[in-house]
Amino acid sequence: MILISACLAGENCKYSGGNNLVEEIRELYERGEAVCVCPERDGGLPVPRDPAEIINGRVISIHGRDVTDYYVRGAEAGMEVCRRYGCIKAVLKANSPSCGPHAVYDGTFSHRLVNGQCGIFAAMLKEAGVQCMDENEYVQSVTGGSK
Repeated sequence: MILISACLAGENCKYSGGNNLVEEIRELYERGEAVCVCPERDGGLPVPRDPAEIINGRVISIHGRDVTDYYVRGAEAGMEVCRRYGCIKAVLKANSPSCGPHAVYDGTFSHRLVNGQCGIFAAMLKEAGVQCMDENEYVQSVTGGSK
């Protein structure tokens, strides 16, 4: 079983209220090969919600609200799902303060990335030995880079 960010399977749980649908990932879920989580929603944040970025190890909304505890709670809930289903791989939303497996935005809300820094949930998954990739890497792996 593969753990996936719910927004990538088409769930409207993105901060803006929409989703980040990737057909190849939705198909993975529909075939019963994946389980969905949304750490932000599952941690108690509403949909829609203010965008947030990581600043000095804390998750801060665009209006200055510290929402770190929600992100940690959601990551812990996601880890429980990961353990329950025995997931050893995850396909996560790139650049997300929860799920970004390789980079996150720099905290200035200017769309600048910090490569090498993971989102809160992605960091927990990696620490637990779960192989993490973003949606672009997954699509390349199943299409041979033809998309």
